[in-house]
Amino acid sequence: MNFLAHAWLAGELPADRLGGLMGDFVKGMLPAGLPPDVAEGVRLHRRIDVFAETHPAFQRSRARVSPERRRVAGVMVDMFYDHFLALHWDRFHGVPLEHFSAAMYALMEANGGLLPPRLAAILPRMRESDWLGSYRSADVIGMALDRMAQRLRRENPLTGSGAELLADYAGFEADFFEFIAAAEAFAADCRARRGPG
Repeated sequence: MNFLAHAWLAGELPADRLGGLMGDFVKGMLPAGLPPDVAEGVRLHRRIDVFAETHPAFQRSRARVSPERRRVAGVMVDMFYDHFLALHWDRFHGVPLEHFSAAMYALMEANGGLLPPRLAAILPRMRESDWLGSYRSADVIGMALDRMAQRLRRENPLTGSGAELLADYAGFEADFFEFIAAAEAFAADCRARRGPG
């Protein structure tokens, strides 16, 4: 899952949402100074990632990716699923996507001291270009994947990979709907097992 899905699956608590947004930037052991409730949000992010990798619909989407790009299929599918979540946002949340996105940028800005350096560095661009809201466009997904390809140090097949979304759009969309329902239930169960606070 990418930014939008993790922010949404985190639930309503700001700390969980912040941890969900930070999750891809916090590797290994959690930083000692991270508040416990934000650390729980990062842990939830990690549980959702493990759930995604083993879910049949997510695996089916990875298999839809061409063999040349199979090693980066997980990254591609994460982005494709954020596209479908943004596109069908009204089915999943009562707050308009523009307002939800603005709230996520404000949450990160208000907690700038906790953000991992890489996330803090991209936040101004993220907000200015409204990355979360822009995911509605398949073209934007393609451009985002191209930008990722340029940032990676080693040679990779991500450039042009947005075309794969369009090549099997209905298939990826069907997989997304199956997956997201299960992921929502899984995330809610994780939060409930953790208990209040």
